[in-house]
Amino acid sequence: MPRFFVDQPLSGQQLDLPAAAARHVQVLRLQPGDQITLFNGLGGQWQARIEQMGRSQVRVQILSFEDLEREPVRRVHLALGMPANERMDWLIEKAAELGATSIWPLHTHHSVLRLSGERASKKQLHWQAVAIAACEQCGGNRVPRIEPVSELMAWLERPPSRGLKGVLSLAADARPLTSWLGSGGPDEELLFLSGPEGGLAEKEEAAARAAGFTPVSLGPRVLRAETAALAALTLSVMQRPT
Repeated sequence: MPRFFVDQPLSGQQLDLPAAAARHVQVLRLQPGDQITLFNGLGGQWQARIEQMGRSQVRVQILSFEDLEREPVRRVHLALGMPANERMDWLIEKAAELGATSIWPLHTHHSVLRLSGERASKKQLHWQAVAIAACEQCGGNRVPRIEPVSELMAWLERPPSRGLKGVLSLAADARPLTSWLGSGGPDEELLFLSGPEGGLAEKEEAAARAAGFTPVSLGPRVLRAETAALAALTLSVMQRPT
């Protein structure tokens, strides 16, 4: 059944879908009488039926609520040195499918992609739309929050104080990720910092360590920026805390 994100309360009996969802309904050529699934990112989902359709308006009847969750046991946040070209779109899409809680796009020393002002704001909105579309497709009822683009060194001055904090590293003293994951409590959140192409500069990793990030390793191979972040996320959501 087609799923649509609606960024508003869904407790009423009837509602007009917001413009983006209405366009999606029309693109799919759905008709009055067709049933759809709605979610607003706050948990659970609603079954609804299309009642009326106009040129740019779609009215639906809310039928029932399903208290359904498909989220990982642990909340996992990603702080990413933004990769170039379309790789950031792909990374956000896959992170949303896997169940990331939030994503921080960061400028780092080796970053190729540089965003500021209106361009940064537009990219943030674009990436949020990518995350929404991924959740519509995969069945997730909670959409990852895409944070504003930030400078890494400024961000490290006041990093989010969420549970365990790890920086993906190739350093000799980096702790194996699977071992590090077992050091936290069952409800402890995870925050991963991952570099762009070329990784983090030495002074950036040193600053991350000083800010309380533990260097963690995915093994001896050098992975692409987007591969490393998604590998860490996958291992984290697949390993059930003990």
